[in-house]
Formats: sequence, structure tokens, C-alpha cells
Amino acid sequence: MRRNFPLNTVDAFLVTAKHLNLTRAAKELCLTQGAVSRKISTLEEWLGFSLFDRHARGLHLTPQGSALLPELQQAFEHLLNVASDAAHKPSIIRLKAPTCAMRWLVPKLVQLESVSPDIQVALTTTVEHGVNFNNEPFDAAITFGKPSASGTLLFEERLTPVISQHLMPENALTPEDLSRYTFLHPTRDRIDWSLWFAQNVAHPPVMTKNQHFDTMDLAISAAIQGFGIAIADATLVAEDLHRGRLVQPFAGSVKTGACYCLALRPGDEGHAGLEEFKRALLAVS
Repeated sequence: MRRNFPLNTVDAFLVTAKHLNLTRAAKELCLTQGAVSRKISTLEEWLGFSLFDRHARGLHLTPQGSALLPELQQAFEHLLNVASDAAHKPSIIRLKAPTCAMRWLVPKLVQLESVSPDIQVALTTTVEHGVNFNNEPFDAAITFGKPSASGTLLFEERLTPVISQHLMPENALTPEDLSRYTFLHPTRDRIDWSLWFAQNVAHPPVMTKNQHFDTMDLAISAAIQGFGIAIADATLVAEDLHRGRLVQPFAGSVKTGACYCLALRPGDEGHAGLEEFKRALLAVS
């Protein structure tokens, strides 16, 4: 019985009850008088009683119509509010990202919020570099590692030394000068510095003083504070270089073969919010 209730007739009843005039009701509803009358008749037939008494001078609500009117008004208003809230409810994207990507990611999220305030990103940071959508409650993830056929490439890792302006000598820094500084390592195995030396320095300096960090972001932060010279991804430190927080003393960089990619939960690729989020990450700042 409930399924057969003619919902499309309720607005005709409410508007006609407001005006008590079919002509005015038809004008507000953008319908003909006959269409409005048929809608009311359909509702009356379903209810089993008349809603209006029809007189020569217009319409009057019947006692049953008067009793029903406030209840239907309240219910219809609630329905409109629910629909409106649903239409304007922010799209929440649950994002997982490694802490090493924060320097690049946060400005992107700020930019996204300014142009698309209805898209909210619930960010979870982690030291992990991958994602398992079968076991983790995320809509999207930024991954780090070898290129993935299922992900969208954000940028390739390119390593280059960076140092605080305050530690720079008056003359240009040379590879031989590096041994004076503390080497800041984003990993325990020192592989990042070794890769850069192999590609850019014929006779690598001895790394006498070393500090190791759990993430590249921590190593970069230490470099900004003048702790030593770090090896960092050029994309991750682009803003720090632009604002003068860091200096790139050597032009050479080295690709590691790793990259940062955006992975979306399988089956959700067509989600409008996710597509706009992806475009924001891929946009050139």
C-alpha cells in the first residue's frame, strides 16, 4: 500500500491549499489547471476522502483536508531538507599518504580546498609506501615505489643535495667541501647519497659525520634548520627552494627508478569527487 502512495500529488495539494485557487496553484506549479485538478483527485482517491469543497467562489479545505495539511507540510518540508542536504553534502575522500610526500601534498590539498570546498580529504599519514584496498578503509592512496600499471604517475623521484642558505660558503660549494658537513640520510643504508655520488662526483668525499632519519621529510626539516646537508627529492623540496628555505648547491640530480603514484579504490574510478581530486594532484602548481 505504501509503495502505491502518489507522492507526485503532494505538492499539488500543498500549493492549492495555500492559494485555495486552482488558477494560482497551476501558475506556481507550471501546470495546467486540469493537471493540478487531476493530481488532487488522484490523492483524494488514494486517501478515500475529499480534500477540498468546491464552491463557485473558489475552494475550501474539508475538515479532513485541514487536519492532513500541517502533517503533509511538515513531512514535505523534511523531504526537501533531506534532499537539499544530500545534494550539498561534501564529498569525503579517505586518503592514505606516506609522510615523505607531505611537503608536496599539503599545498595541493590547500589549493583543492580553495577551488572545490565541497570535497573534503580525510588524510591518514603513514610510513608505509603501499596500500591494500581489500583490507584498508581508503578511497585513494599515494604510493611510493616502482611504477604501477594500476596507478596514475604523480612524479618520479629525482635526488639532489639541499642545504640551508646559512650553511653555504661565500664561494660556490664543491664536492670536496661536503666532507665538512653532517650528511643527513633519509634511510639507514645511505643508498640515496651513494646513488647521487655515483652519477655526479668522480671522487666521492668521505662521509665522516652522519645523521640518519626514518623519513625523507625529517631529513629535509633538519636541513632547513641548518643541521647539515640532505639528499632529497627535487619535487618534494621545490617549494622550499622557491622560498629560499633551502639551496640546491649542485645542478645534477639522479633518478632512482622509484615514483609517487595515485591509486584509487578499484570500482570507484568514476566517482566525481575522486576525479576532481586526481586532477588537482596532477595540476601544475
